[in-house]
Amino acid sequence: MEYNTTRNHLVMREYGRHIQNMIEYLMSLEDTEKRQKNAKAVIELMGFLNPHLKNVEDFRHKLWDHLFLISDFKLEVESPYPIPTKETLKAKPSPLRYPKGYPRYSHIGKNIEVVIQKALAEENPEKRQGFANAIAYYMKLAYSNWHKENVHDDAIQSELNSITGGQLEFTNTPFVKAYRANEGQRDYRGGGGKRPQKFQQRGGGNQGRNEQRDSRGGGGDNRNGGNRGQKFKKRFK
Repeated sequence: MEYNTTRNHLVMREYGRHIQNMIEYLMSLEDTEKRQKNAKAVIELMGFLNPHLKNVEDFRHKLWDHLFLISDFKLEVESPYPIPTKETLKAKPSPLRYPKGYPRYSHIGKNIEVVIQKALAEENPEKRQGFANAIAYYMKLAYSNWHKENVHDDAIQSELNSITGGQLEFTNTPFVKAYRANEGQRDYRGGGGKRPQKFQQRGGGNQGRNEQRDSRGGGGDNRNGGNRGQKFKKRFK
């Protein structure tokens, strides 16, 4: 019996042992046309293992790369894509460059400084004014989110003047909804608020119905009581 421990190393387990055996068989073929034809058949078979992605162009590129990877880059066939090598596979990516610019005003962030620079470089007065209004709205919104309270427009304008040197002034009043900690949560148990009108109508309607039933029930009881009294007298005369 043959065990997996005695077999060669399985390069890509997601394709299984049979695909690797087929690729090893391709490397043993001497006929170039036959090897190319069988390589395309193996690519189609590898695509069947992932049917939801086999029509994606980039995915087929990966299939060809995996074909050469399983063959240890020794398979000599023509590929519609650039043939990878061991050097390109093991090449380390270039180090990621981190931004070295630090915001001058950390409480408003780096992005708003970029927008301010674009606004100052804008020559069209209408677009420049639109930039100023948008910047003022964002500054007021950020203040409200962090401090949980509204800020006056004069404070926003003075802050904008200190940042831009008085070159930007907003014309509209940026509206930001006031922050309320318990907004949407009312406590009816303590009597602090009124119940919704639907509950009042429902209770009032039930009360009126109960009154009508009581008035009707009283008449019914009198009539029933009278009938019972007459039957009792007839039976025990």
